[in-house]
Amino acid sequence: MSSISFDDFLKVDIRVGKVVRAEPYPEARKPAFKLWIDFGPEIGEKRSSAQITKHYDVDTLPGRHVMAVVNFPPRQIGKFMSEVLVLGVPDADGEVVLLAPDQDVPIGGRMH
Repeated sequence: MSSISFDDFLKVDIRVGKVVRAEPYPEARKPAFKLWIDFGPEIGEKRSSAQITKHYDVDTLPGRHVMAVVNFPPRQIGKFMSEVLVLGVPDADGEVVLLAPDQDVPIGGRMH
């Protein structure tokens, strides 16, 4: 893996948001959910498609804090426009586990 500069790292805007709504996304090629995430007054509510169906369900996602890249360009995922990239890491089976702060923090806070 190649190295990047600290200035390159600062270009990636990673923020904490709170899931306000989640719906199944049965039209997706791989199992996924549609998420609506509130990033506070500066950024507002953004949408994301996330392949997180193994460990999460749409009933328990609202209220959950997540970390997401908020400054990528929007990406069309089927018929759904994904505006942010929700971050996670793979478990032993390769299924996504969401990244989130381990303490209560204000939404919209930038990772540093």
